[in-house]
Amino acid sequence: MTKRIYEAPSPSDGARVLVDRLWPRGVRRDAAELTDWLRDIAPSNELRALFHSKLELWDEFCRRYAMELDAHPEALKPLQELVAKGPVTLLYASRETTHNNAVALKNYLERRHG
Repeated sequence: MTKRIYEAPSPSDGARVLVDRLWPRGVRRDAAELTDWLRDIAPSNELRALFHSKLELWDEFCRRYAMELDAHPEALKPLQELVAKGPVTLLYASRETTHNNAVALKNYLERRHG
């Protein structure tokens, strides 16, 4: 599941994992109720800058992000361990709810790891 970090935590979230490279503006760390903040699985700064607000590049963003993830499988291990234990919610800060790195990561995991 994916969710904006600005939405209230819910028991159904399971493990709450922030997957953005930068800490979201206006969010207190204690209020976020995070299980983990996995900056290393966020898209590179270069890729994030390329895609920022350019929905027409969504497919290219997803392809390049998958390549980055494939190149660093060790960065996914903490997330894979959490997924093995139960529900996980990937948290993101973007206002765009259908085209963001958490959605791309969720799709990647579903394709690559079932």
